[in-house]
Amino acid sequence: MNIPSNPAIGLLGDIKNGFVSDGHLTGRCSICKGSKLLCGKSSCPILLRYYSGMKTRPLIDKEEIDGSTPPAVFVGRFGYPKVLVGPMIPPEHGNTEVLDTPEMWIGKSLEEIVDYRYRLVRGTFKTDIHNVESAGKLVDIIRELAMASGPADIEAYFTKRPAGGISFHEDSQPFGPSAPLKKMSVSSIKLDHRIDKLASDTDLSAREAVLELYRSGTLISRIQKAFSVGAFGEKSRRRFVPTRWSITAVDSTIGLELLRTVKQSPLLNEYRIYTGIFLDNRWVVIFLPTSWRYELIEAWYPKTIWNPYGTQIEIVNSWEFYNGRRTYAEIGGCYYAARLAVCELLEKERRQAGVVILREAHPGYILPIGVWNVREHVRRTLKNPPKKYSEFKDVMLDISNFLEIPVSRWMQVSAVLRDLMEQRRLDDFTGA
Repeated sequence: MNIPSNPAIGLLGDIKNGFVSDGHLTGRCSICKGSKLLCGKSSCPILLRYYSGMKTRPLIDKEEIDGSTPPAVFVGRFGYPKVLVGPMIPPEHGNTEVLDTPEMWIGKSLEEIVDYRYRLVRGTFKTDIHNVESAGKLVDIIRELAMASGPADIEAYFTKRPAGGISFHEDSQPFGPSAPLKKMSVSSIKLDHRIDKLASDTDLSAREAVLELYRSGTLISRIQKAFSVGAFGEKSRRRFVPTRWSITAVDSTIGLELLRTVKQSPLLNEYRIYTGIFLDNRWVVIFLPTSWRYELIEAWYPKTIWNPYGTQIEIVNSWEFYNGRRTYAEIGGCYYAARLAVCELLEKERRQAGVVILREAHPGYILPIGVWNVREHVRRTLKNPPKKYSEFKDVMLDISNFLEIPVSRWMQVSAVLRDLMEQRRLDDFTGA
């Protein structure tokens, strides 16, 4: 890869051409040019996007692309109910599955993940969300790709050359440049027989289809993909679902089903702490010997993606007690992704517990890469051996040794931990 001696020169040209979004550029960025890290981040997010784009750009600087989709599709949300849908295609052939399978990204660096996603070029065309059965050949191909068991070769032709930088969202995985799709041809689509079977059942509810696939061991990312193209449910109710919404819908559906078993199980008889560090995020998962209650607390350090210009650590949280929530979690899709992960372990052990997840997002986490980051890294954290305690004070001491933020601040914010302490004080007062 040929990199200009002064990357900022090439970078400014690409910003002008739309390959790198300039939404976060400041006067400080213009002075720094990625060399001094004046923002305080451990690496420059603008240059990270730029270098990822340099690898792919020469291969996509034309009005056609020929490659093996992982398979990957994307359903947009702007303009709903008329949305942009289309395939995501890399300019390469072979086994490209890793480019759109978050379950395979554990242990990968932020740079590697960004590189995977920038290699995917999105072809787009507009359709009504209800047009899933009789909207023409392009829709049929998109739906088949979303149900495929592996990569498929595609030749796609655009109305103009792909443009735009890599797009990042907290809910969905990033993706690279896009262009309006004129036509495409696909060969060798092999459908996942489990998904195809349930897609053929037009009387089964979408919920039951999702749960059956999950029980069969189908990857959650594959279920979400098929769900987004309206592959499941009663025939009259099938429709396209924006990718961001489908991710949370599947996480929530599976998590709530697991929770039904958890709530019928005996209580855990100990405190547990699981810890993990991934992509400069520190995770602590606390299991409490109580009935079901759950909370996710995220602490965003200055210079991180959701606290870029702050000088103080920002802490946000969402929670539920035994009867659940009636409103969408303030913290977003991460809440449901993490809930699914902890319910998996509790359901497996046939135990009920309260759960509090503490997340410290440090400055090295410079770009949002999707809800999968929470689901898969909480899953991975729960595979580590836990520390077990009989006293809550020992739990707090352990947390203080792992996290940088004082325990007192976590306690001030946490609804579940405050409730636990108040209940303990009440029990001490009454002699219970």
